[in-house]
Amino acid sequence: MRPDQALAPPLDTDAPAAPAATGSVRPAIPPQHYGLLYGTSQPMRELYQQIEKVAPTSLTVLIVGESGTGKELVARTLHEKSPRDGGPFIPVNCGAIPAALIEGELFGHEKGSFTGAIQQHMGYFERAAGGTIFLDEITEMAPEMQIKLLRVLETSSFHRVGGTEQICADVRVVAATNRDPRTAVREGRFREDLLYRLAVFPLRVPALRERPADIDMLGQRFLDQLNATEKTRKRFAPGTLDGLRQYHWPGNVRELKNAVHRAFILADDEVKVRNPEPPPRNRRVVRRDGSLELTVGIPLPDAQRELILATLAHFGGDKRQTASTLGISLKTLYNRLDVYKHGGDA
Repeated sequence: MRPDQALAPPLDTDAPAAPAATGSVRPAIPPQHYGLLYGTSQPMRELYQQIEKVAPTSLTVLIVGESGTGKELVARTLHEKSPRDGGPFIPVNCGAIPAALIEGELFGHEKGSFTGAIQQHMGYFERAAGGTIFLDEITEMAPEMQIKLLRVLETSSFHRVGGTEQICADVRVVAATNRDPRTAVREGRFREDLLYRLAVFPLRVPALRERPADIDMLGQRFLDQLNATEKTRKRFAPGTLDGLRQYHWPGNVRELKNAVHRAFILADDEVKVRNPEPPPRNRRVVRRDGSLELTVGIPLPDAQRELILATLAHFGGDKRQTASTLGISLKTLYNRLDVYKHGGDA
């Protein structure tokens, strides 16, 4: 066995087994996927190798990548390849939980610890015992919670809100961000010591534009999935895949999947995905993951409307949580949404 063969970890593959040698050597067929991740490009194969190395350990992992690259799929694959694969995988969006509630959500609370705490509540860390907790949008976590998370990483224990019992944190922590964490540290939004604790083994997920060799396979996979679900036999129109390869895909794999899905719905037999474009938006307003950017000079009613709608979308349409976060009554929120529905300003 050659040294490079001995060092190469086994990879999942959809490829059929190679036939017995008959006097000529066939080149190895690259694997179509690894765990929940798909792609045969060099950037993806390097990512597979890194996951294979770190998965069996107990190291904390920080996943960095643009929105839509599949960071949660990387985290789930890491969990499935680890000794903790029989335990739970608990995803938590740190940017979607209000600062006032996140401690209780992560670590739980005791009955009577605050108004409304009518019973003991088990937090995400307890529910993830024996498994993995995935902290997405970690750089959006409130500063005071960063300190408490750092303490958990250092002591491997925590206590519920209002409680004194130390609870063992038998959980592997995997975090992710779509921002440059070093920039967040320089801007004072993220603790440097917490970054060091989380990034014991950093993983970078490549953008789709960095792996154009995977676009054909991913596009065809999404189409095959839709055909299987809808019991159809649609196919890409000639030249479609060439067009997909020429687009830069700022929304990455998520945008590609959505583009194929839209084209599939519109197609009779031949699916045509041409000149994908991001959805239109008000140039004075830019929504990003967990944030809202408003141009100076935008009318106050418009700014208020955008803030309300962005917060509502951020919480997945949960009106009660939206009203609580914005500091308005649920009735006020309903009244304003009703006005917006009819094209007015509250």
